[in-house]
Amino acid sequence: MNGYLALDALLAAHTPLPAHTERGRLRSSLGLTPEHLAQAIGISTGTLHAWEEGLAEPEDHLRDAYAYFLIHAHNVVEYRARTVAETHPTPVPDTADPAIDNQPPSALCVLCGKPATEQVAGYPQHLTAAECTPTDAPAPAPGPATHEEEPKHRIPTPRRPSAPQPSNTGRDPIRDTVAAAMAAHHGDPHQATAALTARAIPDAMRLINALRVGGRYDIVHHPALPEMLRKPSPREPDLIWEARPNWQRPKAPQHDGPVTALDINGAYLSALKTHLPLGQLQPTAPQPHDRRRSGIHLITPPVWEHDTHLPNPLGSRHEPGPVWITEPTLRLLLRLAGPQHALCDPPVIHESYTSGSTENLLEKFRTTLRDARARALDEDDAVTLDYAKALYAKFVSTLGESTYNRDLCRPDWMHIIHSQAFANLWSKAYKAHTQGLTLLRVCGTDELHLQGDWRRVFPEGRDLSQVKMKDTYEVAALYPKAQPEPQAECTDPYAEKRRYEYAGGRYVGCSTCGGDLCTSCRVAHLAPADVPFQHNDDNLCAACR
Repeated sequence: MNGYLALDALLAAHTPLPAHTERGRLRSSLGLTPEHLAQAIGISTGTLHAWEEGLAEPEDHLRDAYAYFLIHAHNVVEYRARTVAETHPTPVPDTADPAIDNQPPSALCVLCGKPATEQVAGYPQHLTAAECTPTDAPAPAPGPATHEEEPKHRIPTPRRPSAPQPSNTGRDPIRDTVAAAMAAHHGDPHQATAALTARAIPDAMRLINALRVGGRYDIVHHPALPEMLRKPSPREPDLIWEARPNWQRPKAPQHDGPVTALDINGAYLSALKTHLPLGQLQPTAPQPHDRRRSGIHLITPPVWEHDTHLPNPLGSRHEPGPVWITEPTLRLLLRLAGPQHALCDPPVIHESYTSGSTENLLEKFRTTLRDARARALDEDDAVTLDYAKALYAKFVSTLGESTYNRDLCRPDWMHIIHSQAFANLWSKAYKAHTQGLTLLRVCGTDELHLQGDWRRVFPEGRDLSQVKMKDTYEVAALYPKAQPEPQAECTDPYAEKRRYEYAGGRYVGCSTCGGDLCTSCRVAHLAPADVPFQHNDDNLCAACR
């Protein structure tokens, strides 16, 4: 039997697919819903609709499975049509010659086109070659009606395209959406931006589903979550540490040059290119680390000894002991522990929850937004720029347990994308350090504060591969020098007189004049007459005594 299955798969792989108009008809002729067929093949319903509407073509093993279904669906539909034709023959109008009234109704022979009274395998044919001689009459000229006269169950066999068809019709969905919003709000950019931002979450999901049509990977939209990814309450976070940096150089640099605050463009948009798990996270062996999988890991962080000039790649974490981190943070730590950098020891991995992963899962979504953002910058289109930013920012922020995005619940993706943005920021900080720049601060998602000629290291601009200057300031703003506070003159007339009189007893000095205060209330100034001799050691005012 295995040999026959292999032959079926081989035939399916080399069978041209019918036209997209026939695919949906074959499925509906069998009474199958799109959901049933999509589940059987292992794809989403949107992908199946795209195949049936000609917006995309299946590839690899999905094409083989779809071709196998269409072959057998065609055979079943053709068998049903043939059975109906044999069981209920079509009556011929009573306009024939009385001489042939007793003969069975005739139809046109499929070989010569003349009337035939016999059927072979359900098709009207002549039984002898003499009867099937072509007539001398000229054949009817082919016309558009020829295709209409063909049986509807016949499947055309177009050639398989040499390359997969694009997943869309060539139109720019973001441009079309912005144009429709501008038209709906009569060209008001503020109202159009507000409307587009409000619908950014469903628009992002529709765009992702459209761009993933014909994709090679299927994802689990609502997997069961491990305990460490569940929030104890709506106001409490889960146990995942994203390694957000908040670092400042402990000591001021030697030279007093201006400090430049740089902003990294599209930090979260660039972070969409990361290793995302496809399915539900499962417990896996922590050692050795499998780079073909992605997920979360419980590690004991290595000791970081470079905090004087480089931030800790694990972020500003003060609690000791093991911590749950994501895939980008682990890969960064392993890279820094390798022979190329040798900045720390490798982390000790205790547990891992991972799934098969790919780095290109959201690549089409990222490149579409990147191109829309670049075009908006070139055309000075603030509406498209704000809309593109809202698409990826709100998509990332609602990937967790959010009530605003019911279509996708992947808190592991949200943490991984955040951590990838922080890992990218750390890599830029390390590049600045190795190029001779002085790091002063690394904070937030996209901020670098440094001294030196940063333009020879980072290109300036608004592209994703560039940085823009956010602010400039002096070093003293981060490291103010300690200045003595100005001392206001004390109004106590006995301050100078009694400053040194009670040196042997307990006393509290006035921060203004340096005189003695009551050791209890620390408010009342004490004069010699205020403290009897037997109470000198206590230095208490009359009210406190």
